[in-house]
Amino acid sequence: MADKIKDELDLSLESMFGSEPIDDDGFSVRVVSRVRRQMWVRRLSMPIALLAGSVIGAKPLMGLVGFVPKLLGSVPVESLVVESLPTFDVPQISTLILGAALLGIIMMIGRMLEEM
Repeated sequence: MADKIKDELDLSLESMFGSEPIDDDGFSVRVVSRVRRQMWVRRLSMPIALLAGSVIGAKPLMGLVGFVPKLLGSVPVESLVVESLPTFDVPQISTLILGAALLGIIMMIGRMLEEM
C-alpha cells in the first residue's frame, strides 16, 4: 500500500536514484579499497600486538616463574594452618548481607535523586 501512495518527495528521490551513475574515474573503487584495507589493518593490529607483547614479555615471565618457587620456599608452612588463623576479626555473614543491602539502598536512592 505504501509503495502505491507516493508524494512529490518520493517521486523526486526515485528519479534521482534511478538516474545513471556519475563517472568518477575510479574514485569510489579507490575509496572502497582503502576502507577495506583499513578494516584489515584494524582486525590484524590487536593479534599482532599481542604476539609482539608476548615475545617481549617471555623472558621476564620465565624469570618470574623461576622466582616463584624460591618465594614460596621462604614462607613458613606453620603460618598456613587454618586453625591458627585469627577468625575473631571476621564479621558474621548476617552483618555482611545487611551492609550489602544498605549499600544497594543508598545507591538506589542516589539514582532516584539524580532523576529528579
